[in-house]
Formats: sequence, C-alpha cells, structure tokens
Amino acid sequence: MLQRAIDSVLTQTYPAIAISIAVDHERKGAAVNRNRALCAASTEWVAFLDDDDEMYPEHLQTLVEHQIATDADVVFPWFDTSSGADPFPQFEGRQYDYAEPHMFPITTLVRRQFTFLVGGFPYDHTSKECAGEDWQFWLKIRDAGAKFAHVNARTWLWNHHGENTSGLPSRW
Repeated sequence: MLQRAIDSVLTQTYPAIAISIAVDHERKGAAVNRNRALCAASTEWVAFLDDDDEMYPEHLQTLVEHQIATDADVVFPWFDTSSGADPFPQFEGRQYDYAEPHMFPITTLVRRQFTFLVGGFPYDHTSKECAGEDWQFWLKIRDAGAKFAHVNARTWLWNHHGENTSGLPSRW
C-alpha cells in the first residue's frame, strides 16, 4: 500500500518538493506517526496522505491553487472512496464553519507553522485508544487562528474499508 501512495505523490501535476514518510513500527498510532513525519518535514506546507490512500494527479495543484486564491492556512478537498461509502456525505461541498465545525479527513494542505504552533497531533499516552486525533487537531488549529477553505473537488481516493485501523492500536 505504501508504494501505491508514494507513486500517487510522484505523479502529481504540481510536483511535491519533498516527501516525509514515517512508519509506525512501534504501533503507537496515527497521532505519534504523523507528528514524526511533521518533525522530519522542512517545507512551508504539508500535504498529508495515509499509506493506504492515493492522491489523484491534480490533487496538489488543486489545493495549491485554492490556497493562493483564498490565502487559507488549511485547504481541504473531498474524496472518492474505494468502498463507495462516504462516512461524511453531509459535509461534502460545505465550507468550514468556525462556530459549528465539521469533520473532514486529514488529506489536506496545511501551513506547517500551525502544526507546530498547536503542538502537533494530540495523543493520550494513558489510553489504548487514540482515535479522534484528526478532529482534535483541526479544533486546535482553528483555535490558533488558522483560516480554513474547502475546495469542492474530489482530489483523492480514500481506501475506506473494514480493515482500516483509523489510528487505533486495538485494531492492529
């Protein structure tokens, strides 16, 4: 799966200047792993992608163009799913509402300084369950003053299936 994800990054119409990969050999979950990848990155912007998902060739170009047009700190697109089951269909095409935020997956473009400003992805080291790190991350970035913009385009494939770990060590 990882090679497929990497290949999808390498075939972008707007080339990625760097790729930061972190593999969770210790099974600590998505939050710890994403923080590792963030610390290894040195670019102004980061575009997240889980190893079982794929960017369509225009993903980065679409997000960068929308960021330039909106001056946003977070640009989130929509997605297709391999299973056909969108877990958030009510939010497709909906701009971010700061008073009543909604969930969207991590496959976004984010100004990296905000990730450090908020301390990265939250992780509860006392719990065996670490789901919800994306949701908490977006709320922290919102509270830090980031500007969000939704580009109403399906720019990536979420291989959403029954075997997704969703960052939960209990599912490994």
